[in-house]
Amino acid sequence: MKKVAAILTILAITAAPALAANQGGFSDPNTAPAATQTQAAGGFVGPSGSNTTAAQAKSLSDDTWVTLRGKIESRIGGDHYIFRDTSGTINVDIDQKRWNGQTITPQDNVEIQGEVDKDWNSVEIDVKQITKVK
Repeated sequence: MKKVAAILTILAITAAPALAANQGGFSDPNTAPAATQTQAAGGFVGPSGSNTTAAQAKSLSDDTWVTLRGKIESRIGGDHYIFRDTSGTINVDIDQKRWNGQTITPQDNVEIQGEVDKDWNSVEIDVKQITKVK
């Protein structure tokens, strides 16, 4: 029994790099390309709830789930970006793993889904999924 568990553990460890092959991220034409990390693809595909605007998101409660459509205007630093829609702008936090192999530029329309993250004097969206839309 211990041999079977050891073999399964070895197989799981050796197969992990093959499963993490997608790369992507935000491509700002005004800066040099950033290093990317690998990410495995997959997840839920289906209705995403009601759309929210950047202006509406600023007034929602902490941890409220939102869906926004617009453009990522620029990178502020690290994983922080400025998102713009027809109502205005809001800061978004997009971890590298959320890009799912997509390269997105300021000209691309995107749909982001995530949670409102309110601190004492700031509001941002903690992005859980980002999708390029046509």
